[in-house]
Amino acid sequence: MTHFLSLLLVPSMAVILVQASQMNPDDINHLWLHLKYNLVSVVICSAFLVFGTTCLRHDSPQDRSSWWITPATALPIISRSESGGAAILLSNKSADRRRAKYKLVHVVRTHRGADDKAFRCVYQEQDDAGKTGVSLSKDLMAIAGDALKTNITTLGPLVLPISEQLLFFATLVVKKFFNAKVKPYIPDFKLAFDHFCIHAGGRAVIDELEKNLQLHQIHVEASRMTLHRFGNTSSSSIWYELAYTEAKGRMRKGNRVWQIAFGSGFKCNSAVWQALRHVKPSPNSPWKDCIDKYPVELTM
Repeated sequence: MTHFLSLLLVPSMAVILVQASQMNPDDINHLWLHLKYNLVSVVICSAFLVFGTTCLRHDSPQDRSSWWITPATALPIISRSESGGAAILLSNKSADRRRAKYKLVHVVRTHRGADDKAFRCVYQEQDDAGKTGVSLSKDLMAIAGDALKTNITTLGPLVLPISEQLLFFATLVVKKFFNAKVKPYIPDFKLAFDHFCIHAGGRAVIDELEKNLQLHQIHVEASRMTLHRFGNTSSSSIWYELAYTEAKGRMRKGNRVWQIAFGSGFKCNSAVWQALRHVKPSPNSPWKDCIDKYPVELTM
């Protein structure tokens, strides 16, 4: 709902511009005389224009898409692993664009640490024998679902086409103000992204996101194959999935990638990348010795 005002201001300002274009000289003179002797109207009109312009500029995905990653918001650098994964260069210098693979377009971080149940749903502690391990709460799936919903709701207005946003808000308004029994509209994120890198923490995680986001098998192939070959590598799995997409030669210039991962805290984080060129398979790719064997058929 944070972008609801923007959706209202766009058609309002459009109507004003259309009406202004249809005014004749007499109408303009009459309006000028009215404003000249009515200070209240002038103040209100000026405030509306300034407020509208500020909101639109602040919420504009185009403005945010030009941001380059800064050290303060940089994701941890992925060092070379024993399997041969290449390190990732993160820079906020425009001069590095010519040698970069991707541009970081958006980062959305959802942290539920203020809630005790969320904070302790994935928690490192000692058992009765004094051995340190990670305990998982029975509320984990519910908390993860709530964090995911919040994250997607924040990310949606930044990446989805305006048509999808309008359908979502229209359904929300009908449900809220008319008490209609309508199912919430699930935006089609396939219109915003070409590739998906989903936290491969288990088959159930991938299955649920595939179902809820209405994805096709090709969209979750990288996640399933990563889980098949490397097992549960937690949040780092999204980088193996990105490497899989590259190794398959599917990353083309302009393609957008959605990486989404979960972690203790409880956290749900999204990163949106855009390919700056056709990305060739890395010579140090962890998939270089087996990519021709994938995808494999998985047994249920």
